[in-house]
Amino acid sequence: MNVRRLIPGTAVAATALLGLGALSGCSSSDAAGGSDGKLDVTASFYPMQYLAEEIGGGHVEVTTLTEPGQEPHDLEISARQTAAMEESDLVLYLKGLQPAVDEAVQQSEARTKVDATTLTSLEKDGPEPGESAGSEKSAGSGEPSKSAEPSKSGEPAGEHADEHGHAEDGHGHAEEGHAEDGHGHGEEEKPAGEEEAAEEEAGHDGHDHGHSHDGPDPHIWLDPVRYAEVAKGLGKAMAKADPDHAADYGKNTDALVKRLDALHTKFEGGLRDTRTDVFITTHSAFGYLADRYGLIEESITGLDPESEPSGARIKALQQTAKADKVDTVFYETLVSDRTAKTLANDAGLRTDVLDPVEGITDKSKGDDYIQVMEANLTALRTALGAK
Repeated sequence: MNVRRLIPGTAVAATALLGLGALSGCSSSDAAGGSDGKLDVTASFYPMQYLAEEIGGGHVEVTTLTEPGQEPHDLEISARQTAAMEESDLVLYLKGLQPAVDEAVQQSEARTKVDATTLTSLEKDGPEPGESAGSEKSAGSGEPSKSAEPSKSGEPAGEHADEHGHAEDGHGHAEEGHAEDGHGHGEEEKPAGEEEAAEEEAGHDGHDHGHSHDGPDPHIWLDPVRYAEVAKGLGKAMAKADPDHAADYGKNTDALVKRLDALHTKFEGGLRDTRTDVFITTHSAFGYLADRYGLIEESITGLDPESEPSGARIKALQQTAKADKVDTVFYETLVSDRTAKTLANDAGLRTDVLDPVEGITDKSKGDDYIQVMEANLTALRTALGAK
């Protein structure tokens, strides 16, 4: 494996599940459940739906706001969905991914609201101006985050997680060499009008990742370790919302976490020895996955899947492909493949699907999260020349 060139980020400290607002409303004395006695859960989109169904089992009725095949970033909430959310016992969402959902949840009087981003750590898509990639700081603390290697055992990174599954290391991953990798991170911001020229000049060495989004990267579910942390936190939230079935929620959470740990182990072993560590995608959905397994994601459009890349960006990616022996451009099932195929054709590359698992459709290479992620691993191994 090549030396890791980490997508830079500022770790956001995870707030305690049962303390600082991740969980609101319902107490153990409140009667949870609809007319059928089940816990009514509203999930914002598929990765949240999957967790709720796996942990809740037969004790929950899960409704998702994002229909299969619908691009979650563009979701608009209907009046019917808003009304249903008001009646929910628990709303599970991922703040920062779907603005319409964030607004609806804020206004909702649902018994319990769980924001998945508070159950693990997030990273920004780039360092603050003047801050190098190797000097990340925990948000709000002013103190450097602890350096941490991804777990080799399938446990959440940092080993010393608190009772809510929060890893204490903050997932800063400020590893040796990241501040000196020459990719231009932390440099003085260039005046408007010079940016495109600078990008063309930088070519491959610029590694700007195509980001156009200022907030934390919300795609935490594509890192099995972070996703397992969210599962643990959700299990505790469901047990508090429906204490009569707390034992079952705990048992189901443990079983799901074991499956996610096994998935992590497969990725870790499957991507350990590759010809290249660089892969090109339509948009920056796979930053956490790249971070976890020592890879570099170069995206065409950044965090916004609908944005249009500049000519300079396309040229830089062509240079990247040549310099890093990249032979594949990945596209997604829910987003147009036009730009990916244009880049691939111009650079003489092939295309393949790397699924961000934002929804399961007939085109998905699997019936659930685990199966689609395993298909992603197979696609990555082929594209990266895994031995």
